[in-house]
Amino acid sequence: MLPLDQLPRKDAANADTIRLLEGVRVLDLTTSIAGPYATLLLADFGASVLKIERREGDDTRGWGPPFLAQQSLWFLAVNRNKRSITLDFSTPQGRELLHRLVVQHDVVVTNQVGRSQKKLGVDYATLCALHPALVHVSITGFGVQGKRSELPSYDLIAEGYSGVMDLTGEAGAPPQKVGTPAADLLSGMDAAMAVAAALYRRRAEGKGCAIDISMVESMTRFMAPRLVPFLGSGELPRRSGARDSVVAVYQSFDTADEPITLGLGNDGIWRRFWAAVGEPDYGADARFRTNKDRRAARPEIVAHIQSVLRQRKRGEWLDLFAQHRVPAGPINRMDEVAADPELHARGMLYSVPAFGTDIPQVGLGIRVDDSSETYRSPPPALGEHTDEVLRELLGLDETDIRRLREQKIV
Repeated sequence: MLPLDQLPRKDAANADTIRLLEGVRVLDLTTSIAGPYATLLLADFGASVLKIERREGDDTRGWGPPFLAQQSLWFLAVNRNKRSITLDFSTPQGRELLHRLVVQHDVVVTNQVGRSQKKLGVDYATLCALHPALVHVSITGFGVQGKRSELPSYDLIAEGYSGVMDLTGEAGAPPQKVGTPAADLLSGMDAAMAVAAALYRRRAEGKGCAIDISMVESMTRFMAPRLVPFLGSGELPRRSGARDSVVAVYQSFDTADEPITLGLGNDGIWRRFWAAVGEPDYGADARFRTNKDRRAARPEIVAHIQSVLRQRKRGEWLDLFAQHRVPAGPINRMDEVAADPELHARGMLYSVPAFGTDIPQVGLGIRVDDSSETYRSPPPALGEHTDEVLRELLGLDETDIRRLREQKIV
């Protein structure tokens, strides 16, 4: 039995889905994670997304193992609610077909560097000349301008540039990347947010625009709570593992069985914590009155909390802290996340039928009018909708389509 077999199952597209972007048409020229995640978000909010793939497909179609029904699970994670066609737009005929599709869409998203965009005829200047109201989005490692603009990048590279790797990991241990492709996901979220803002302006003024998303800059903004204090104080933050250097008690602790996280972020929580564990006098000690005081005494405090928490099991502590409104939680493994009943109940994790089996999905996690329902269609097979789109949007007949296949353009 696979973990997905325990997920709530959705058998068909739900007509009552979030449709805030209904009527918006998006052309997705991207590959890997950042761009497809951006268009996934737009699709989940109701946009119609057409995924243009090379004849060999999106890079992530080959990312594995693991595979499920011969499909990459990385690809399946970020491509639901889209149609897929194959099109080689490096050829003049393929580019002409692509440009005919561009004028029928509101948004184009690409992750090619600037030089490649111009070579392929998908840069903003070229496409804007065809469609002045177009919202054109570039998601690249370093942006489309500047000395580093032509350099290739992946999530790992952006995490290194941003400083997040330097601050992730235990003190004295090597730097670590975040345990998910954070730069990809953050830059994808930035792109989707910027598209929504651009469409809002376009509705009022009729103007398109060029949106330039840099993975390095998205990750650097993510580091603002660490970067701004350094800029203003000169105090260089260092790796501290599951501890925070500003809030006195903000880290993981061992219990009698499994570890927990604990965040005593203000004076009220500090006092409630000590009341919960039966030592209110310790919490009222004048030596620990403010966070500044507690930071100075952190080694003593942390050692004492650790001695207390080892006396009972994680579940007991979490129940007690919930009663006293003390921020605390488990450190879940992926199997525990997958089995979380509240995530199931809120529609965050589910499975859908595709490729002759069920495939797992992680939902949007945003509720609109008390609904988080976004699923309309499963991730597409490579080129699944090629004939349909060529007929529907470009008016080609079977002879035209057969000729394109023979010429290896689609």
